[in-house]
Amino acid sequence: MIGERRPREPGKAPPSSAPSATTAAFPGAFPGTPDRFSPGRPPTAASAPAVTPLPDAPGARDTPTPLVVHGCWYPSADPTGAQVAFICDRAGVPQLWSAAADGSAAHLLDADPDPVTEVSWSPDGRWIAYTTAPGGGEHTRVLCVRPDGTGRRVLAGAEPGQFAQLGRWTRDGSALAVTVAEPATVDAVAAVAAGSGTAGHTHGAFRADAQLAALPAGWADRDGHATLLGGGNRDHAGPGPRPGTAASATGRPPGSEVTSGGLAAYLIDPEGVGSPVLLATEAGAATLRVCDISADGRFALLRRGPRGRREAMVVRTTDARTTCAVPVADGDPWIGRFSPDGRTLWLRSDADREFPALLVATLGAGGECLGLDAVAGRDAAGLELLTVSDDGGSAVLAWNVHGASELEVLTLPIAGQDSGAPPPQAVAVPLPHEVVTRIVPTGPGGMFLALSGSQRRPGVWRLPDGASSLPPVRTGWSARDEDAVPPGRPPVRPRPVRLRARDGLPLGGWYYRAADRDTGGPAPCVIHLHGGPEEQERPVFNPLYHELLGRGLDVFAPDVRGSSGWGRSFVDADLGTGRFAAIDDVADCAAHVVTAGLADPTRLAVMGRSYGGYLVLASLVWHPDLFRTGVAVCGMSDFATFFAGTEPWIAESAAAKYGHPEHDRELLHALSPMSRIDALRVPLLAVHGEHDTNVPPGESEQVVRAAREHGIPSELLLLRNEGHEFLRADNRRLFRRAAADWMERHLNG
Repeated sequence: MIGERRPREPGKAPPSSAPSATTAAFPGAFPGTPDRFSPGRPPTAASAPAVTPLPDAPGARDTPTPLVVHGCWYPSADPTGAQVAFICDRAGVPQLWSAAADGSAAHLLDADPDPVTEVSWSPDGRWIAYTTAPGGGEHTRVLCVRPDGTGRRVLAGAEPGQFAQLGRWTRDGSALAVTVAEPATVDAVAAVAAGSGTAGHTHGAFRADAQLAALPAGWADRDGHATLLGGGNRDHAGPGPRPGTAASATGRPPGSEVTSGGLAAYLIDPEGVGSPVLLATEAGAATLRVCDISADGRFALLRRGPRGRREAMVVRTTDARTTCAVPVADGDPWIGRFSPDGRTLWLRSDADREFPALLVATLGAGGECLGLDAVAGRDAAGLELLTVSDDGGSAVLAWNVHGASELEVLTLPIAGQDSGAPPPQAVAVPLPHEVVTRIVPTGPGGMFLALSGSQRRPGVWRLPDGASSLPPVRTGWSARDEDAVPPGRPPVRPRPVRLRARDGLPLGGWYYRAADRDTGGPAPCVIHLHGGPEEQERPVFNPLYHELLGRGLDVFAPDVRGSSGWGRSFVDADLGTGRFAAIDDVADCAAHVVTAGLADPTRLAVMGRSYGGYLVLASLVWHPDLFRTGVAVCGMSDFATFFAGTEPWIAESAAAKYGHPEHDRELLHALSPMSRIDALRVPLLAVHGEHDTNVPPGESEQVVRAAREHGIPSELLLLRNEGHEFLRADNRRLFRRAAADWMERHLNG
């Protein structure tokens, strides 16, 4: 039975004279100004956020009747472990909910229609922070609300043109770290463009130049088996400190940073009493997230850098100086945790390794790295999720084993422990789902797990205290397994497929066989390509796949080169001209399922989203006679227009992966599907969210227009109130059915 939502009580603004708890953790911080950390440096690339109280959320006061086919994910527990906040789409859109850990009643905390993407309950239990995407777009903002649903307010991202990202709470719960970003101003863009000789470009081209012109020397270097385009050697590598460098890390002396279009990390008092505390800034940044704050408030752990060269930085909060820097893996942003005394740092890192592992950095009194050692690692599997208990005595590790998860609880060594002591002991945890997406400890041996599987909707499961060797128990407010698909249509469990590309590189993927089709003969098949490209195909429940399977179409979902989960060398294998080989991988995957007798060579289609949408377009023009049709979702069609139109921080990260829009212009032109659009031979459906600022809708519009001009049947489905991800139930349903109708018509017609 679903519980009623408590009515909101009128919120009262805290008295301006009330002392802030954060002042105790950071003495003298709030009365000062942000630029006190680095004299002479511009205070930040983004204006400091101000706490903005909000009225009661619109919508019904009662909890709405849930959809049968709903999912729950991203749990965050209160300090006692008795209550949990989470994201659930049981009302049709991902929203903030809460429930008792051992009950079935769930309460809607925010009825706003803006999708919720992340949740974090404060350590003192007084606030629940969460991130929303207004209009379904990419410009997110950070809010917080009391556990009883009162006191809702925006902490960051309320200003027009900004976006904000959730960081970690301080250990006492008095302040929340957030990252704020602002686009470059027109004046700054014009100034950079003029200085780089691009005055004749369009305004969109100005944006691309402005956001990339301030990159430091060596920005594109990769500490691995390949070197990214456009740069020389990295000026620093390894775990040691960078003496005298500021946390802005722009490669320029303090005081000379470009202050437009950057990221800034702050500590925010949710009560709105204290002023924001600036932790770090970075101009032209790809990402900047505060992953932890030491218990004494002296150090912050930040994750920064573009894809393929992420970095963990320990920053002193007193002067914003970087004391330690260690390469870390892509993937989950919550990369590590300080020990209670701040002298040990636990990290999920692939430094000098093919796969991410659990590393321990020993820190000096000033935060400098005195040593870096591996605590737990595997030869052919990467550490995907890391959660360390508040007391630093144990960690929960989720390993990615060829796409599926293996979970274990590890007893951590005590700081200063004799090197001859027995190694840490790990206890395996049996899983009812194939994939773990989030881990939340709730006390000795207890935890909440967000799980997803090929035959079950995403749900939250509870592991009782002291019973880590027992299987988790599904919470009463998660959907039942029997409700995963419509009655009469059994869910399909995929089987793993292994093959080799034409150049000998091993590839993998998952094959879904339609259940209601006669076995033994080749079938119409859709090759589905994931995004990223560093994402990975996982055996999780995908309603799109089941829609296609219900139409009698098989689905093969491969990991082409550039995907994660198979080691750093595999991720780097598509860099530079290697992207042409990634396009050929799609053709090789199609050839494999045909020669294996699974797929009908005359009824093949290709579909994908984001980078997968790009691969769809590229495959159709590089291998024009292979597929009968294609569906490209939020895909890039021309790298020049993509770099001109995307967000500055996305351009920074994308340049590190695809190439610099100026230095590597010829290569990017050659890789762009629009440069070969005259080779398109088959009907094309493009799908896009109207508020997508990651890959702007113009990427789909121009390829559909060009296809029609060449006489190729093409359609564009533009989804309202959606961004790069489709989050609303009605739009997701429309997308699935439109795509399946298109595939069925062109493969079975």
